[in-house]
Amino acid sequence: MIKKLASFAKINLFLYVTGKRKDGYHNLHSLMTQIDLCDDLYIDFSQKELSILCDHPGVPEDESNLVYKAAVLFYQSLKKINSNIEKGFSIKIIKRIPPGRGLGGGSSNAASVLMALNTYYKTPFSKTELMILGAKLGADVPFFIFGHPAIARGIGERLEKVDNLKFYHLVLCDPGVTASTAMVYKNIDYRLTLNQKYNIYAGLNEQLLGLEFDVRDQMHNDLEESARRLYPEIKKTKEEMAVLLQRKVYMTGSGSSLFALFSARENAQKGFEKLLKTCAGSKKKVFLSSFNS
Repeated sequence: MIKKLASFAKINLFLYVTGKRKDGYHNLHSLMTQIDLCDDLYIDFSQKELSILCDHPGVPEDESNLVYKAAVLFYQSLKKINSNIEKGFSIKIIKRIPPGRGLGGGSSNAASVLMALNTYYKTPFSKTELMILGAKLGADVPFFIFGHPAIARGIGERLEKVDNLKFYHLVLCDPGVTASTAMVYKNIDYRLTLNQKYNIYAGLNEQLLGLEFDVRDQMHNDLEESARRLYPEIKKTKEEMAVLLQRKVYMTGSGSSLFALFSARENAQKGFEKLLKTCAGSKKKVFLSSFNS
């Protein structure tokens, strides 16, 4: 039995760092949504041994892969309920989401596998329980299990559903550099983040009134300044995109991917084609996508 899954990317529409924790992690206040850029996962449940194949050379196929860790965690948890469970499957990952670019591809893959295993074994875990398992793998994993646009707090594990998020198309660019999450957080200038003013209840009034929540006035990323200092290519690419697309450009997560929003599909298509032509022959990759809410 082979099951095909779509494993979607995410973007952070706003991201504020609200403090550093004693455990070394950072508390965040962020609005995330899935976008329709996705990896394809093919899971073969007829196999007895756990194995992973991926068409991207930068993705490990051993125990260090987050999908492998997700499977091991699931089976360890399931064994506490039913010790007679036979475990094992093979998975093939067709990557479209650039790894290490702030789009959550690895976390999405892990979440997709947790949900697929939970379905295959007749739902031994509730959605909440599955999200708790996911949080052990990474801060973004619960969001993909949650399955809705959400405001994330804590390290990203505390999620509040956002209804009526206004739909946008986007032109997305991978500038060709991998941003180290640890380094980006380490180099935050807290004087800048403390000076930022933001509404902790961004969009709440619109939701309570049942109105469409347009995020454009709320968009910001506290990690962008640090990432641009560490990786000049991010800064350069952002400036080029802003001029070419005639739009404000934002970074997602800890970088390095950049995006601009468009209301009309045809305008996004034109922007995509312009940027694609400009980036031809470089390491940069350009995507045309949209909110997947």
